[in-house]
Amino acid sequence: MNDRTPRFLIVRLGSLGDVVHAIPAAAALIARYPEARVDWIVDPRYAELVSTIEGIGAVIPFDPRDGWRRLAATARRLRGGRYDAAVDLQGLIKSAVLARAAGAARTIGLSREHLREPAARFFYGETHDPGDAVHVIHKGLALMRALGVEDPTVRFPLRVPAPERRGYVLINPGAAWPNKRWPAERFGALAEAIRARYDLTSVVLWGPGEEALAGAVAAASNGAATVAPASTIVDVVRLARGADLMISGDTGPMHLAGAAGTPIVGVFGPTRFERNGPWAPGDISISRFDRCVCHYERRCRRSEPCINDISIGEVMAAVERRFVAR
Repeated sequence: MNDRTPRFLIVRLGSLGDVVHAIPAAAALIARYPEARVDWIVDPRYAELVSTIEGIGAVIPFDPRDGWRRLAATARRLRGGRYDAAVDLQGLIKSAVLARAAGAARTIGLSREHLREPAARFFYGETHDPGDAVHVIHKGLALMRALGVEDPTVRFPLRVPAPERRGYVLINPGAAWPNKRWPAERFGALAEAIRARYDLTSVVLWGPGEEALAGAVAAASNGAATVAPASTIVDVVRLARGADLMISGDTGPMHLAGAAGTPIVGVFGPTRFERNGPWAPGDISISRFDRCVCHYERRCRRSEPCINDISIGEVMAAVERRFVAR
């Protein structure tokens, strides 16, 4: 570091869950260097969320679906930041290229075995092994040790308005991958069981193209669930802060609820909850990962996704345990 104010660049483009999981690393860096400028380059869809992080500097939008010409234009802007270090928390070739193209004095990424695209390592000036960290949050925090950040505390310092009301359960039935979705009728039956047991209404979240799915959950709930209004990412955090519980598959809104401190019951099929799931000690994940034959694939190769092996009774039992542990 030189005598001027330190400048850092975080590279984490998406997806939504990945961006949420990177927030503690950025927060730890800001806490370690409160006088520093910490900028973040991100998919425009998630810029609103990143802009709520306390102490964050410029939020630089870059659509990873854009071509290499757009990448070159963005690289020219990044070089104007005169960064001391660019940290790639994504582990993809495109994110690594962006980190390197920023022209920072140091370009930092994870070691080969922890990268989603191992060839990304060729664009780093330094690679660092996160040790025995399993969850992506802890891997990101471990990577920050390269910049002298030793505090492993998981923080989500988000400037989000207080919820308008409290005392409900959030249900998120959607997911980008079809084999991450637990059946809508089971979510509906679960909402009915929760109302009978706890006298709580469930609110069903939905994203683009998922309103009919949310309606199917409500229709199967015998009046125990209502469909949420159209919600931005920040709206979801706000709703989560007012909820007593979130029930969801492995998808962005579940991770937003975790960032909000909401108790969670997660339902997992082809993804490993230890790496991607809820991180709070009391949260519960029900998984069929060990039985799954299509790990980290968008569509199941069997006649029925393994997540469908999870019964309503099993999830309700997890809900009861999570309420006891609050």
